Amino acid sequence: MFVSKMTLNQSSLFGQVDDLQDLTFIERPIRRSLKTAEEIEKLTVDEDLNDIERAVYLLSSGQDVQRASVIINLPNLVRQNPAETFRRVVPKVREVLHVAGADMQLAAAGSFLTLLQDDIVLIQTHTHSILQIVLLNLDHRDTVVSNAWLETLLSAIDALPKETIRQEILSPLVSKAQLSQSLQARLASCRILGKVACKFESPIVKKDLLPLVRSLCQDVEYEVRSCMCRQLENIARGIGLDHTKAAVLPELVELARDEGSTVRLAAFDTIINLLEMFDSDDRTRVIFPLVKTFCEKCFKADEAVLASLSFQYGKLCHGLSASFTEEQHLWFLEFYKKLCVLGLQHENGHSDNQVYPLELESKYALVRRNCAYNFPAMVLFADPNHFLTELYPTFSSLCNDPEITVRRTMAEGFHEIVKLLGPNVHFIHKELVVLLQDDSLEVLDALLSHLQETLELATSRGEGPGPESKLIVPELVPALAAAEQKAALSLRWRVHERLLQRYACLPRVVSADQIYFRFLQRMFAIVTTNNVLPVQREAARTLCMFLRYNRKQEQRQEIIGKVLQELAQGRSYWNRLRYLDLCEIAMELFSKAYFCKHFLIQALELVNDPVANVRYKLCHMLPQLRSTIRLPADKHLLQQLEFCVRKLLCREKDKDVVATVRKTVLELDKMDITEPYHKRHERDLLDQKKEKEETLLLEMEQLERQQSEAKLTSEKHTEKKRRDSKTGLSGTKGLSGSTSGATLSTSSGKELRKAKLARSRSLSSHPTTPKMANPDKTLKVKDSGSCPGKGKNLLPMNADEALRSHHFSVAAASSVLSPTPSASSMPVLIRSNTTNTLVDHPHQHQHRSSTLDHRSTNGSKDTQSRKLSM
Repeated sequence: MFVSKMTLNQSSLFGQVDDLQDLTFIERPIRRSLKTAEEIEKLTVDEDLNDIERAVYLLSSGQDVQRASVIINLPNLVRQNPAETFRRVVPKVREVLHVAGADMQLAAAGSFLTLLQDDIVLIQTHTHSILQIVLLNLDHRDTVVSNAWLETLLSAIDALPKETIRQEILSPLVSKAQLSQSLQARLASCRILGKVACKFESPIVKKDLLPLVRSLCQDVEYEVRSCMCRQLENIARGIGLDHTKAAVLPELVELARDEGSTVRLAAFDTIINLLEMFDSDDRTRVIFPLVKTFCEKCFKADEAVLASLSFQYGKLCHGLSASFTEEQHLWFLEFYKKLCVLGLQHENGHSDNQVYPLELESKYALVRRNCAYNFPAMVLFADPNHFLTELYPTFSSLCNDPEITVRRTMAEGFHEIVKLLGPNVHFIHKELVVLLQDDSLEVLDALLSHLQETLELATSRGEGPGPESKLIVPELVPALAAAEQKAALSLRWRVHERLLQRYACLPRVVSADQIYFRFLQRMFAIVTTNNVLPVQREAARTLCMFLRYNRKQEQRQEIIGKVLQELAQGRSYWNRLRYLDLCEIAMELFSKAYFCKHFLIQALELVNDPVANVRYKLCHMLPQLRSTIRLPADKHLLQQLEFCVRKLLCREKDKDVVATVRKTVLELDKMDITEPYHKRHERDLLDQKKEKEETLLLEMEQLERQQSEAKLTSEKHTEKKRRDSKTGLSGTKGLSGSTSGATLSTSSGKELRKAKLARSRSLSSHPTTPKMANPDKTLKVKDSGSCPGKGKNLLPMNADEALRSHHFSVAAASSVLSPTPSASSMPVLIRSNTTNTLVDHPHQHQHRSSTLDHRSTNGSKDTQSRKLSM
């Protein structure tokens, strides 16, 4: 086994030697490619020559590299000696440029552009020499070089006087704009015309430039027509409002109907840029039919132009909105809705199953992205009050678009839509949650740019009558938590850091309980377990913000206790370092008194930390910690800090910590001496402001607690009143029930007496007929109805009692007539009455027996009267 290992090592070693030998072969051609002695001699220049002479010598007989170096250094030569440079060097540059390559031409164009833009020389002095070189190279066969010289000329026009432009530029421009010239020359003429139009008065532009403009607008090449069409905006502004309608508008109308799509698109863009220069009549009669035809034609046949149309659509609608009728307004709005679903749906709303080519699909996605870019403008165009009926389905479709770029664009402009909707912002709460929960981090990253503004506006104005306005907080908090989890699981830690930074606004958005139960533990987990230091520090800052604006004393104490337990006293030195980071943040956010009360002692205790890195960081922080101590109130804290410094000086063994603590001691000694008074005063004022805010938070907490206690007391008092009212009502009902019970007992006594009498008759074998029940019923009802001394409110009760007595009379009669009487009718009544009589007091029994005797006497009289009547 050992031999095999040796063999393997030797083979690898020999392989490395072979690789080194290969490298030696590679280096040989490099050595041969170096300059020879003769070439070095040619590149050598006499050191006694000054800058001007050296430049002339290199331009005359130097290499191309040396000539290019001189041309690039031309602005410096002009600054040092402008007269000699223009007399000797610039003519040589002109000669060299005749045979120079593209690189040297571009360098020369850049140098002359620098001369013109930086005002290095007086333009009027050397105008002719500069313009001659520029105009001479405009016709270069290389398009890149000619465009570079054209940009130099256009920049020079801004600094040139009018007379120079007329003589040096406009005179050769007339010949260059003819059809006999090259395409490149005519294109340059179009751009020069657009540039010089703003330099002259309206009559000169109309007389000298407008014929050339018309000629180029009717050029045989569509590139020339398109280029000239884009310059019509400058021409219109040059000739003024009065002549635009007569001179420019007809050309635009003709170009908008051109056969070339690029020409139509150029006309469309120019019309949009010139909308403010047309009156209402022109917009209604000319512009609107023209734009409508252009939109319809692009939608059906020209997808390439449709992308540019969708990008300018918001500006178009706003420019024409003042002149729109209701029908025209509706047409533009409906056309925008079609653009928003282009490539996704048919006009009738059904799903489009057609498979588009990849290129066409990308064009459609670009159109929808441009529509998303213009959505805030279209909300303003359609009126925010009509958002729900007009644009909400389109808005929801764009927020759920399959293309990431479309959703990202919606996220970038979401805060603008929130501002426009105002009190109706609760309509888009659902889409805000959808974008927060988007699968793509690009969408979330785009939403983060204005997340604080979006959340504050969405929650403060989300008070609507609809139920969806009440669901914003329960739906928003899980969405924010899920977005943080998604960012944490990704590899893009900068997005996670930005998200935690935006979460510092949550105390102004959601309640303290939601932050405490949904986000606080997550911040602790990030600080203690995340592997990215910027993310940990941002989580610590957000944690301090949560603590700063928490209004509940119990929760604040628990947060501080957890910070001290998990960070200051953590088992990992990494957590203890994070505690020191948190102390730096706390010194910025909290007052000195609050920091000294809750954080300072634990920070100073880290002087005994076994890890040198923790002590090293603590040494760096000692001047900051000293600045939080206020004398003479915090004299004991100052003594403890000095004790820590002495301990570090005496016992510290790590050389880096020792060097740092010695430097820190010098800084501590100079703190009260070197610091200016005004800075100290500003810091004290800021600390007083923080302390007032903390006191105000405590007062608000006490006030809220008192209000909650008062509310609870009032609720208890109201509940007690309600119970008392119920008890009083039940007592009244009991009294009325007892009165009615007495009446019922009287009537039941009568019925019982009748039942007994009927039973006694049946037992004594007296003849009784069923017809006797009816006269008895009639008599009973009449007696109850005509009884004197009864109130009106007792009439229904007496009638009911009469009906009940009739029921019992009929039951008694039926028991008499039946051969086998029922055992559950009369005997039950008699037993119950007997039982009640036995339970009562003896005196009450005597009274009741006398009453029954009296009632039996009356009953016998009634019986006799009934017999007489029969």
